[in-house]
Amino acid sequence: MDPPVTDLGPNKNIDEELKDGGPLFHCDLVDSEVVHKIAQVILPGLATACVDNTTGDPFRNPASVAVDMRKEMVDYLNLRSETYIAETVIQKDDDLGVETSDHPTDIISDFIDDFAILKRNFFSRVSGWLLSERREDKIDDFVQEMEINGFWSMDRREIIGKNLLKNVDFKDLFHCKMKFYTAEELAEHSCKCIFRSTNCTNDGCSYNVCAVHLEKHDAVCPYKVLPCEQKCSESIVRREMDRHCITVCPMKLVNCPFHLVGCQYSIPLCGIDKHCSEFLHSHLLYVLQAIHREAHWEDLNQRVELLEKSSSLDLLLEARDVKSLTFAVRELEAKIGPSGSDISNKDSEAATTLAQESNEIEG
Repeated sequence: MDPPVTDLGPNKNIDEELKDGGPLFHCDLVDSEVVHKIAQVILPGLATACVDNTTGDPFRNPASVAVDMRKEMVDYLNLRSETYIAETVIQKDDDLGVETSDHPTDIISDFIDDFAILKRNFFSRVSGWLLSERREDKIDDFVQEMEINGFWSMDRREIIGKNLLKNVDFKDLFHCKMKFYTAEELAEHSCKCIFRSTNCTNDGCSYNVCAVHLEKHDAVCPYKVLPCEQKCSESIVRREMDRHCITVCPMKLVNCPFHLVGCQYSIPLCGIDKHCSEFLHSHLLYVLQAIHREAHWEDLNQRVELLEKSSSLDLLLEARDVKSLTFAVRELEAKIGPSGSDISNKDSEAATTLAQESNEIEG
């Protein structure tokens, strides 16, 4: 079981505020996302220190030193974080030209790496252990072992991470420094503070997020309702958008139903009827060309014009695929009779084959 974790944050100004009658109520809110990231890097850092400290030692293993190493690590991180601002000033004065990140996660990660380096034993320093794949595997295994055994819970690491964050965030970008004279003022501020915890407002999403990151979460929330990406009239939940767009969206692009015989248009699903009506002439020509393969182009055009002038034009307009249009053409040609290039038995067989091929594709 983890020992009690004490608040590592400084509170030395409380007595002075009591004497001076200054504000006594402090907003304690921080960027919970950054705190969580700090807590995530703490455990692998401890595992690294324990593994490198006991490698090559037949009498100790990482688990045997974990408790003491954890205490040393917390003390080290606390000390480094409290002196970070002073160290930063000194580094700027020295002006060594070395650029370093001022993000709290990066700062604490560097502290953790420094601690792990300090805990390497002689074997780790002089052997090729630090570059071996086995070392990385052993560190990962020990992290999993500690997580399974609940050695250092995320909640407790976040308590430590929260205080480390306050110590190194000298620009006040990731925690609130507001102070108030009354509890009522603090309570009113807490409801508006950008670091307050809030729930996603999208229906069905239970994600709890720091208010300052709510907009960023909303931009990727799978439960966010959005206008269809293909500009249909529907609004779709983001996680269902891809399925909608490739399956049922009336605006998804599809091949013309007559692509089998030569039409190269891609059209929205909802526009098939309009396309088939507008391009009936072309579709008739494609179908007749497939049926009468030896006929001349001029003869086929004349045949199309004759079919379009027939009293059964509606039958042609109702055809929405190769199969139905082929049957309609054959039915009308049987009534109209030969014209231009006579319909031979070979043409009739071609029409039957075309209809069968279309049926197989649609099936």
